Parts: sequence; structure tokens; C-alpha cells
Amino acid sequence: MSSDPSRNGADAVHEPDAHGQAAMLLFESLIHGLIARKVLSVADAVEIVDIAVEVREDIDSDLGESSLNNRRSLDMMTAISASLSRDC
Repeated sequence: MSSDPSRNGADAVHEPDAHGQAAMLLFESLIHGLIARKVLSVADAVEIVDIAVEVREDIDSDLGESSLNNRRSLDMMTAISASLSRDC
């Protein structure tokens, strides 16, 4: 049996994985960089994130999945969209 708390089911302390953290940071940095360089409008950035949310929801619906990880993913993307929307 492993002593790694992330492998102990319900008692596990949730910590995002390194790949996910890096991907989110790169994504947000890219979006903000494109907006700063006027390559992408804030409205277009919000639309892109909103489309990603819709795709994630459609995939979950089609597959009948609604895992905690999928919910957290949706929550993060929704928060990014809301944050960007305030800049419109």
C-alpha cells in the first residue's frame, strides 16, 4: 500500500497535477498576451473560453460523465470567462 495521500480516495488532499497547472498558466498567458498585442479582442477571448465550456459540457453529456475533475475543469474555465468578461 502506498503512503501517498493523493492515492487514498476520499481522504486524499486535492492538488492539481503539474501538467494541468502548466497548461492553464500557458493558456491564460497566451490569451492575455494576444489581447495585449491587440491580436485578439477581449470579446473574442471570452467567446473562445465559452465555446470550450460548451464543448466540455457536450462531451460530458454525450458520455454520461459528470466527474469531480470535469466539474472542476468547467469551474476553472467559467472563472476565466468571467474574469475576461469584466475587461470588456
